[in-house]
Amino acid sequence: MKSRTVVVTWMLSAALPLWGAGPESAQAPAPTAKKVPHMQKLHGDELVDPYFWMRERENPEVRAYLEKENAYAEAFMKPTEALQKTLYDEMLGRIKETDLTVPYRDRGYYYYSRTEKGKQYPIYCRKKGSVEAPEQVILDVNELAKGQRFMSVAARQVSDDGSLLAYTTDNTGFRDYTLQIKDLETGKLLPEKMERVTSVAWAPDNKTLFYATTDHAKRPHKIWRHTLGTDTSADALLYEEKDERFRVGAYRSRSGAYLFFPSSSHTTSEWRYVPAATPAAEMKMVAPRIQEQEYSVDHRGDLFYILTNDQGRNNRLVTAPAADPVRENWKEVVPHRDDVMLEDFDLFRDWTVLYERQDALPRIQVSNASLAGGYRIDFPEAIYSVGPQNNREFDTGTLRIEYESFTTPPAVYDFDMATKERKLLKQREVPGYDPSLYTSERRYAAASDGTKVPISLVYRKGFVADGKAPALLTAYGSYGASNDAGFDSTLVSLLDRGVVYAVGHIRGGGDLGKKWHDEGKMLKKKNSFTDFIAVAETLIADKYTSKDRLVIEGGSAGGLLMGAVVNMRPDLFKAVVARVPFVDVINSMYDESLPLTVGEFEEWGNPKVPEQYVYMRSYSPYDNLEAKAYPAMLVKTSFDDSQVMYWEPAKYVAKLRTLKTDTNPLIFKINMAGGHGGSSGRYDKLREVAYDYAFQLTQMGIAK
Repeated sequence: MKSRTVVVTWMLSAALPLWGAGPESAQAPAPTAKKVPHMQKLHGDELVDPYFWMRERENPEVRAYLEKENAYAEAFMKPTEALQKTLYDEMLGRIKETDLTVPYRDRGYYYYSRTEKGKQYPIYCRKKGSVEAPEQVILDVNELAKGQRFMSVAARQVSDDGSLLAYTTDNTGFRDYTLQIKDLETGKLLPEKMERVTSVAWAPDNKTLFYATTDHAKRPHKIWRHTLGTDTSADALLYEEKDERFRVGAYRSRSGAYLFFPSSSHTTSEWRYVPAATPAAEMKMVAPRIQEQEYSVDHRGDLFYILTNDQGRNNRLVTAPAADPVRENWKEVVPHRDDVMLEDFDLFRDWTVLYERQDALPRIQVSNASLAGGYRIDFPEAIYSVGPQNNREFDTGTLRIEYESFTTPPAVYDFDMATKERKLLKQREVPGYDPSLYTSERRYAAASDGTKVPISLVYRKGFVADGKAPALLTAYGSYGASNDAGFDSTLVSLLDRGVVYAVGHIRGGGDLGKKWHDEGKMLKKKNSFTDFIAVAETLIADKYTSKDRLVIEGGSAGGLLMGAVVNMRPDLFKAVVARVPFVDVINSMYDESLPLTVGEFEEWGNPKVPEQYVYMRSYSPYDNLEAKAYPAMLVKTSFDDSQVMYWEPAKYVAKLRTLKTDTNPLIFKINMAGGHGGSSGRYDKLREVAYDYAFQLTQMGIAK
């Protein structure tokens, strides 16, 4: 869910090979899915869905159909195998395969991860007292992955005395995480094992562990307390969230003095806490939930610091006595501002750091503990990405940040908050990459209602805006997520082939604050789609590209965006890549047994509410497919995706095949061993990128 752009001056072949020109008749006929009568009535509408049967995960006919689609995709993409290999080799050549992250200090140890050439996964390590000390491997994910088709490590928390590691793993891609505890002195696992765990937090006694577990819909809804050496069946249930819109979590303040347990929906939150020194104490509440009000909490001294939107969508910062943090005791320390979004904050013993967003750019504001004498950290480029990195210690005057841009590889700095001195600790090595060959810029599109929509672009120097360059346009535009200009070494393979890479900061995202999000969700969701169309039209009008060379891409909620805009303006795009696309909006949001559904009523709406149903039905990609010409399309999914179920894109492709009047290719690629983000191994992920790029480049007219 990120962004980019590019262009080059050398000549590009305008001719596509026959297979890339699109006729599905140029190879074996496309798979045809059977139709099974299925109809449900909703608000007087008859919703006919002959592909509803594809939800039957254990039905052998489902797997057989998916395998036919994969075989069809493989045959179609076979002529690109040489290009895929070239791309893969290029991208792999820009990665330092054996590398390590910058160590960070936490309770006397220096923690880092490293990778080894030929190994898919990271190795987590530490050194005691000094970076020159002997290395201790605390978790080798390559070992965990042996015999597994997928491996993901999520939570990793070390006890205060450094002797125990609590970590969670998923070996399917379906986000079913198992919590285990490793004795770091012996290397052995403790007998305790907890299933369906999300977040984890230690108490300072090194024997009490708090954790959250999920329900049938993968919603974290229960908080538990476990004492080492006891049977997990005896764990104390501390809190159960009954409202299915809300998700719970567990974490420890940086000060170490409190354990916090937030319960949050997309619009509302409520926090509980326990003093860390007395982990058996009863939970207390910071402030009871009020619908449409959100807050988050951290601690310093005798105060809780609370970020809240109670007086404006862009948040303010207040304090409250930790002994009695009720709303009546809140005292404002940073006011709400209409033009600045206060996204988050960090507390250190003597310093306060505010993370803000203004003009679709992240900002960092530093001040002392009393929030006096504040200043903003400056950054050298017009568009960039910056944020905190591994600031584990409370008593420090150093802020660790990571900075990057479309053209600048990620760089980790230690920033002295007193002297404002920056110390570069490490910049990612990108073999063969010369940043001076590329440039980026910010432009704006005028949306259909006149709203200015930012566009971030990157391309190779020498680009001429004559309408002849190929372009790749992406966006996300949901959940208030921002899409900053981050570095991606794989994009260089596109930029060097003359591709302009563009990111549309459309409404529904958080690039311009919470109001920007509000203007692109619920009954205003179509603003996301019309904003994206306006961005595409601007790129064409300003001659960055042309209709016949503009390719678009998006994933998950960005895949919904892809489905919606090609229904609205199929003439505007040459080709589309939709990854794990959320395209069956009505059916998925009607089924409350699915992960995410109930919680996301506050993002998309509830189809059981007539007004919301009518609006959602008017843009749902699956429900608005028509008999007309569509661009070339590559649709991708994972069989074990628990966030957008595989049957959404499967149904979408099957239906589209029966309706589209063009001869452009429609390719459906299913990862049978991946999750929402595809494969888990880094080399496997790189092959997936090469596959996508090969499809996109050939559609742009670039065959090598």
